Amino acid sequence: MLRRLIGWGGVWLAGSVAAFLLLDPILAAFVAIVGLCLWGVAVLASGWEQHPSFEQRELVRARRRAARRERTKDARARDRARWEAHQQRKADRSAGNPLDGPATRP
Repeated sequence: MLRRLIGWGGVWLAGSVAAFLLLDPILAAFVAIVGLCLWGVAVLASGWEQHPSFEQRELVRARRRAARRERTKDARARDRARWEAHQQRKADRSAGNPLDGPATRP
């Protein structure tokens, strides 16, 4: 693919030189600019299909998520314990247990 792009770059260069020799400079500049733009698009598009597949990208993301979950498992365990304690306090209040309810003054 690289050889083909280099070949087309040579064709563009030769065509641009010929345009400047044979045509009006404004028309030759137009031909050179359009040719350069087309060649640039071809260069940028040459690697279009050279990317990881969806499955490969998802596998990388899954590994990053697993590593992040492993790093934060202690914090999640603390949060879970606090949440369960909170839920227990709510259940005790709704059951009418006065020991865990709001403090009242006599």
